[in-house]
Amino acid sequence: MQPVAAIALVLGVIGIPLWLVVVTAAKSQGEALNPDLSLPQHWQLLENLRQVWTEGEVPTAFFGSLLIVVPTVALLLTFGSMAAWVLARRATRLNAVLYALGISGIVLPPAVVTVVLLLRQLGLAGSAIGMIGVYTGIYLSTVIFFVTGFVRTIPPALEEAAQIDGAGPFMVFWRIVLPLLRPVLATATILICLYVWNDVFYAFFVVGGRLDTLPLNLFRVASAGLYLNNWHLIFAYVVLMSLPLVVVLAVAQRKIISGITGGAVK
Repeated sequence: MQPVAAIALVLGVIGIPLWLVVVTAAKSQGEALNPDLSLPQHWQLLENLRQVWTEGEVPTAFFGSLLIVVPTVALLLTFGSMAAWVLARRATRLNAVLYALGISGIVLPPAVVTVVLLLRQLGLAGSAIGMIGVYTGIYLSTVIFFVTGFVRTIPPALEEAAQIDGAGPFMVFWRIVLPLLRPVLATATILICLYVWNDVFYAFFVVGGRLDTLPLNLFRVASAGLYLNNWHLIFAYVVLMSLPLVVVLAVAQRKIISGITGGAVK
């Protein structure tokens, strides 16, 4: 009975909201006035997606989101994995304190007002660089937390063998440690993309009005009345905004499986 209960719980928590989004996005304006779980009388999902793509300025907002997400993920995975490797391998009191400080960001909320004031002093408010820096600082703790625990499961003998062969610290990390981190980095990529791609709160205060991202663009066009009472267009926008995350999830899941099987073979 436990597997059946788990499946029912998953269907209730994930399946029902997902179904509501898809069927509402496929309805006409009249049918979608009161969103429900009923099927549309006439499926017009492609028409709604096409209208949102052209009238909602989705391409501009899409590239704005990419401009922030891609560098953020690259910086977080690079610096987070390097910091986690050092903290996991060098067991000193100083590193223990640094590790505690490094993961404190998971439980300590960032001071948004202070961050915005600091960015204004630095001249980075309203810029993509400022937004990338904010996201990097916020989610670096998450990457360090995940990767540090994974590094501790890697046998140190692999690194010692490379050092005996004359490899320096950077080469040991790049050739030995980093390939073994692919499963956990794939998991971190999913989490970071999910957080950053859908974020409205921090983006609104840091770059709101000066750089379009998909969530900010949806907020703007909905507030301006373009999608007022047009729930079919709002949910169609949500479907478009979610498609890149689905692709990232599919690719990352495949990397996780290949990384685990590759490690088992080795």
